[in-house]
Amino acid sequence: MVVTTGSDGITPREGWSSRSAFILAAVGSAVGLGNMWRFPAEAGENGGGAFVLFYILCVVLIGLPVLLSEVLIGRHGQSNAPESVRRMAAESNKSKGWAILADFGVLGAFMVLSFYCVVGGWVLYYMGVFADDLLTTGLAGYAFQGRPAAEVEGLLPGLFGNGALMVGLHALFLAITLFFVARGVSSGIEWVATWLMPAFFVLFLAITVYGAFTGGFGEAVAYLFTFDFSKLTGPVMLAAVGQAFFSLSLGVAGMMTYGAYVGRDVNLAGTSGIIASADTAVALIAGLCIFPIVFAAGLEANAGPGLMFQSLPLAFQDIPFGSLIGLLFFTMVFFAALTSSVSLLEAPTAWLKDRARMPRPVATGMVAGGALVLGALAAWFWETPVAGISSIGLFEGQDLFNVLDTVTSKLLMPIGAILTCIFLGWVANQRLVDGENGLSGGLHKFWLLLIRIVCPLALAAILIVGIFPSIAGG
Repeated sequence: MVVTTGSDGITPREGWSSRSAFILAAVGSAVGLGNMWRFPAEAGENGGGAFVLFYILCVVLIGLPVLLSEVLIGRHGQSNAPESVRRMAAESNKSKGWAILADFGVLGAFMVLSFYCVVGGWVLYYMGVFADDLLTTGLAGYAFQGRPAAEVEGLLPGLFGNGALMVGLHALFLAITLFFVARGVSSGIEWVATWLMPAFFVLFLAITVYGAFTGGFGEAVAYLFTFDFSKLTGPVMLAAVGQAFFSLSLGVAGMMTYGAYVGRDVNLAGTSGIIASADTAVALIAGLCIFPIVFAAGLEANAGPGLMFQSLPLAFQDIPFGSLIGLLFFTMVFFAALTSSVSLLEAPTAWLKDRARMPRPVATGMVAGGALVLGALAAWFWETPVAGISSIGLFEGQDLFNVLDTVTSKLLMPIGAILTCIFLGWVANQRLVDGENGLSGGLHKFWLLLIRIVCPLALAAILIVGIFPSIAGG
């Protein structure tokens, strides 16, 4: 096990074995269902190329500066996220109450984990569906031979109607996540990153290359990279800002927590740039992986959230080796989802372990137990409006799954990120910041401009439109 020294100079603390291990873990945290599921759906619903171009701009001007800020706080504090903020505030002679920005993140990570593992269960379900179909049709067979399209499209609604199966799959996905986090940084989290992320990229590129020969690749390229600026409306721009923010796993304390395990010899600016670039590349390639298969089957790109779980299985009916490609595709998505859920579980686990001074396996089990109950309720009461709050405008008609999503994505995450920018840009002693971020000269001044003004304003727009969607015409 690799051990580093905490900020008190005495307390031993786990750490990454190398810079590359941190990069793989951080990329694994960022690359998840947000890239594989949400990005293609968002691009499809928001006009393709115009959304993609503005999304890339937002990653550079908003996502990357906030990512660097979160990792910086974690590396400086060398502790769980709230304690790292508290230490930096104390060294700056400012109120330790600023730790609330990380408290929002830890709470957000716990809530996201609870419903993220529900979606992870959907991925396991489709892995099982395609594995069973592969045994029936053989390697070279088309998927779901002899089954009508309506039956294939109905797989997901059928799953939603089976509460016991939804809960069981949620519990299984969470149990897998718990297993690795309980083993610690080196033996668990780093192992997942160093083995599953390379496997993910191999499968990802292989399926993308396969998609290039299905007949729909040229159409997919034109769709994603033809920039019709008439489609760059206010709602589209806000959707791009939100996607850039959420795809990097910002605002949920994960990057602060992972930053605490980074050695002092690592240049944070350069490393953060690699992480953001890899995450963005995966999102773009995800479009080139999914849309060629969808277009080749004559399906629409603007299927929204159903793109991955309904349109793609239907598309696999019309391509050679459909069952095999389907199984490999959802195995790839499982790898991406698992590396992200590990990060989501680690943030509250690190906080509880340090705060209550308990062994890691116990802390991991307690956090996972809470997420198990909350996620099970969300799965069991699917599409059942939450009594007492479903009449409130922001949560109108929502079930528990969507309430959790709304609270985290529209409230906790943007508020925490705004406070992070204000704290690092205006409150913390700049001598501490200057010595930590790996930037100098004009780049440092530009980064300060972004986190002091541009990022808070953009994140405030996400927050306001999330609460009052009618402002953007939503």
